[in-house]
Amino acid sequence: MYSTLLSLHSLFRWLVLAFLLSSIYRAFVGYKSNKPFSKTDNYFRHWTATIAHIQLMIGIILYTQSPVVKYFWKETKIGLQNLDITFYGLIHIFLMLSSIAVLTIGSALAKRKPTDKEKFKTMLVWFSIALIIIFIAIPWTFSPFSRRPNFRTF
Repeated sequence: MYSTLLSLHSLFRWLVLAFLLSSIYRAFVGYKSNKPFSKTDNYFRHWTATIAHIQLMIGIILYTQSPVVKYFWKETKIGLQNLDITFYGLIHIFLMLSSIAVLTIGSALAKRKPTDKEKFKTMLVWFSIALIIIFIAIPWTFSPFSRRPNFRTF
C-alpha cells in the first residue's frame, strides 16, 4: 500500500504542477489582455484546486503510513538532527498544507470577485504564491532538503 501511495503522490505532483502553471498562465494572459473570464478559465481555477486537494488527501494518507515519518515522531530528538527526516516529518507537510490553504483561498476569492480583471489578478497572485511554496516543498532531485526521484513507478 505504501509504495502505491508513494507512486500516486509522485504522479499527482505533476498534475498539480501542470494545472497550476496552466492556470497561472491563463490568469496572466487574461489580466494583461483584459480578456473576459471564460468558462474555461473558471474550469482551470476549479480543477486546479480540486486536483491539489486530491493530492493533499493522498499526501495525508501517505504521511500516516510513511516509515520515515513514523520514525521522526518516535525518535523526534534524533529525527530533528537529520534534515532528510525533518523534511518529511515537519517541513514538507507544513509547506504543502500552507500552499493548499493559499491555493484554496485564492480560488475562493477569485470566484467571488465582481470583475473579470479582478478574477484574473486574484488567481495570478494567489496561485503564484502557492506555486512558489510548492516548488520549495517538493523533494526535487536537486533539493537541498531532501532528494527523491522525479518519477516513481508502481
